[in-house]
Amino acid sequence: MLLWIVGIISFIVAVRVIHHRRSGICPSKRLLYGKTAIVTGSSAGIGKETARDLARRGARVILACRNVAKAQRIADDIIGTTGNGQVYVKQLDTSDLSSVRRFAKDIIDNEKELHILVNNAGISAPKDKQLTSDGLELTMATNHFGHFLLTNMLLNLLKKSAPSRVVNVSSIAHSFCKHLVADDLNYENTPYPGHTVSYGQSKLANVLFTVELAERMKDTGVTTNCLHPGFVSTEIFYKEGVNIITYSVGLLFKLIGKDETLGAQTSIHLAVSEEVEKISGEYFADCKISPRSDLAKDRGLAKKLWEVSETLVNLSQEDLNYGGK
Repeated sequence: MLLWIVGIISFIVAVRVIHHRRSGICPSKRLLYGKTAIVTGSSAGIGKETARDLARRGARVILACRNVAKAQRIADDIIGTTGNGQVYVKQLDTSDLSSVRRFAKDIIDNEKELHILVNNAGISAPKDKQLTSDGLELTMATNHFGHFLLTNMLLNLLKKSAPSRVVNVSSIAHSFCKHLVADDLNYENTPYPGHTVSYGQSKLANVLFTVELAERMKDTGVTTNCLHPGFVSTEIFYKEGVNIITYSVGLLFKLIGKDETLGAQTSIHLAVSEEVEKISGEYFADCKISPRSDLAKDRGLAKKLWEVSETLVNLSQEDLNYGGK
């Protein structure tokens, strides 16, 4: 029994060491004075550490979070650790389209420029199907639809501020998907596939959104890339409640995964690095371009997803032209 325990511990330590040694570190020393950045879901996890790094570089940083009180505590901590007083909190719930619209209009009305948008907020997916007040499946709404609407509403401001960047936090879970029915993203005609598949499909949507957005933003000065942050120990596993599966996966990630600072490196790299200044529409892991699934390369599916998303979030000309009013 003792040998088994020693063997398991040795294996965990070895995996952790290898994982950390292979982890990418953003090499850029670029400063961001005079730049404005938004990081969604930045009250915890890699979003928090992404916001901290951008603030340390001198950026004006807006924490866009569902829980304002929690986010304000993080903002105060970031101000204290970086000495940058330009860290602000605004309420945003990406699962609620009315919240997204309020936030986007607030930004457009009050911010003259926007150089970096990090679409980081997300959930791991509930066990059973849940619908939002907009009638959208909760996981896809939080991880994709909210960011799709937000980005579209802020595109005029991003183009006006070019060069600017959109960073979409995806996951290697996108590669586990064998199909995505773009016409049935709310599982009205097919059974809800469970939290694993639902999460993976929402992360596939992040990659496909990036592909189509890059095509539409050619020659505008706005670039967009997506990423897998690695296996990171964060609270995302417990957002939808704790059960034996979420507890076990969370514990495993805590034992062998990256911490939040290391997990944020690829997000930071895509937001600031000079190396990716002209790169758009790519999928990164450990601060370098990484292979993505064949499904995630499907341009036809990316275009179809965009068109369906426009309909489901009721994207209007008013949304698109608001920044020009």
